Amino acid sequence: MTTQEYAPLDDHVVAHPAAFAEPPTSPTTDTPGSERRTTAGPRRGRMPPELMLALVDAAALAAAIRLTGSFNVPATAYALGALVVVRQRRRRICQRVSDQVGRILTAAATPLIVVLPWLPAVRAWHLVLCSAALVIAVRVLSNGFLRAVHRRGGLTETTLVVGAGETGVLVAELLIQHSEFGLRPVGFLDSCPPPQELPLPVLGPTSELPGMIRRFGARRVIVCFAVDRDRDLVPVLRESQRLGVDICLVPRLQEIGSSVPLTYLDDLLGVPLIPLRRQVPGRLGRWSKRAIDALASAILLCVLSPLLLVLWLVVRLQSGRPALFRQVRVTGEERSAEIIKLRTLAEHGNPDTRWTVPTEESTRLGRWLRSSHADELPQLMNVLRGEMSLVGPRPERPYFAERFRREIPWYEDRTRMPAGMTGWAQVNGLQGDTSIRDRVRLDNQYIESWSPWLDAVILARTITATVAAVRGRNR
Repeated sequence: MTTQEYAPLDDHVVAHPAAFAEPPTSPTTDTPGSERRTTAGPRRGRMPPELMLALVDAAALAAAIRLTGSFNVPATAYALGALVVVRQRRRRICQRVSDQVGRILTAAATPLIVVLPWLPAVRAWHLVLCSAALVIAVRVLSNGFLRAVHRRGGLTETTLVVGAGETGVLVAELLIQHSEFGLRPVGFLDSCPPPQELPLPVLGPTSELPGMIRRFGARRVIVCFAVDRDRDLVPVLRESQRLGVDICLVPRLQEIGSSVPLTYLDDLLGVPLIPLRRQVPGRLGRWSKRAIDALASAILLCVLSPLLLVLWLVVRLQSGRPALFRQVRVTGEERSAEIIKLRTLAEHGNPDTRWTVPTEESTRLGRWLRSSHADELPQLMNVLRGEMSLVGPRPERPYFAERFRREIPWYEDRTRMPAGMTGWAQVNGLQGDTSIRDRVRLDNQYIESWSPWLDAVILARTITATVAAVRGRNR
């Protein structure tokens, strides 16, 4: 751990308190259908547009099954699978169906494997093509219907704009002038708003975004270019994600074309928008990750139990002390657990506050256990009990976790996901006495990009790196 990691960052501009307008108790805009609201949270008693579109897609898939005469359990499973794939992302602001054709075709073809064993190939492909065609046709009609409803002020979503600069004003004006998007902007958030007249009031600094989301019941947030530093804005956006709002970022140099597929990119009359995940990971993702952890750790414990028993006996006989070393680690957000490792040192000194362990203090067996990471195999019990995950940010001792939380930007954000036996930072060489800032950056990147496939990649790289390390040490 090096001291240059803790160099202070320069201060940012702080706006004068008079720059902020007092938030109106009942925000109003000039958009058609705007209404006065004081409640916190979305209006009740109406169907969200996402649910309505999901029902429309389900009706289209059911019609495809009826037209092809495929009334059976596999066809129903196919329809459910296609519906999950086609509805796996947020509702777009830009409702061009042409941008969605590729995803709809993929969604229709993905569950094909379910019906192939039960239906003739010709009928199965007929079902796929019929489903895709009907979903596309229904999307065209439903999007046209939604635009008409939006123009009359119906099914609108309260929207906040972060950044009151030139781009923020452009976005707000486009939303006010084009009610067919269905977004009703109520104000800006900016820590240093410009002095010129704005089309909407400045509700407060960006740090108040989560509170404003709750106050106005906002469903959408569009982030333009505020004056805040990333280290100040990122935690605010991550807290806002937990509220279930849809957040889009306007990329810098948006006039230049990007290689982001149109399926993932949104659009506001020429202003590209990059959507963020609503929650990282979502509830379904957490459940699936936990299920995989429980199943895999149980299997690995059964397979590796002979090896663990041998290592336990050897360590016990060589050290003359308990073979298992227990230590409290921070394993998640406001969570800690006593993790289990095989003992690799005869005397640990003060293990809770000591950062590095000199190589000469380890026995020969201890050095082999550390290099092969076999000393961490007992942590499979922690994974089985739900205290850790197979893949995730490495757990840290409370003493150092508290220190890093004060000194390293976004360190605490890495606890959004349970700690793991291995992680993205570790497979990229960041283990032992390496940069904490780099570890934090990669840990948070892993959380933001999490998927079951990424976990599989990390586990595969961990196994190959461990095998290579053991072979190199044995030569």
